[in-house]
Amino acid sequence: MSARRLDQILSRYGYCSRSEAREWIRAGRVTLDGAPAKSADEKVPLEKVRVDGEPIELPDGILALLHKPAGFVCSHDASEGPTIYDLLPARWLKRNPPVTTIGRLDKDTTGVLLVTDAGELVQRWTSPKHKVPKIYEVTLDRDLESSLIAVFASGDLLLQGEAKPCRPAKLEIIGPREARLELMEGLYHQVKRMFANQGWHVVKLHRSRFGTYELGDLKPDAWRLLPLPEKLCNP
Repeated sequence: MSARRLDQILSRYGYCSRSEAREWIRAGRVTLDGAPAKSADEKVPLEKVRVDGEPIELPDGILALLHKPAGFVCSHDASEGPTIYDLLPARWLKRNPPVTTIGRLDKDTTGVLLVTDAGELVQRWTSPKHKVPKIYEVTLDRDLESSLIAVFASGDLLLQGEAKPCRPAKLEIIGPREARLELMEGLYHQVKRMFANQGWHVVKLHRSRFGTYELGDLKPDAWRLLPLPEKLCNP
């Protein structure tokens, strides 16, 4: 990595604002190759910087998998209720850019949610042209009918307010009122709207997979770091 101003580094990675950097340096919290840093505008290689004795956290960027619990919104606006960002390290939100979700899940929906500070990943994995598969476990209000399988797979299902029909989706009925649905897109409230279009109400919704990512033994509210894709440009 090329050399950058020390105050820019501290701000970029969420330690403090650029205006606060001088205070951190005066307090001896920042060192360069083991020696106290002297100036906030000094240009230094990232790998030489230590803050409170530790190297810069996740310098290449963040990609994490969160097991989203019910009752949390995918929003930075706390007025909408408890937010998934309350479940993540506070420093991640102070990074520039801060972490954000790759797509969203409804407040009452649980399961796989990816968060990152890499805008390239958000664009890559939410763009319809990349066709990232998403699998949902769905519980309905009444018994399912096998005819839904063909309806969802047809590519002709047009939801209210949409200009184009849904892409073909794979529906598997796994119980009288339980189904597994695989989508290649992510329209607003899509799963609920697809079933509502055919007369069913979704009473429980859980995303079990996003692309190749699954929860494994990750508990609700918990998160784990993931390796960044090899071709991802460093921030």
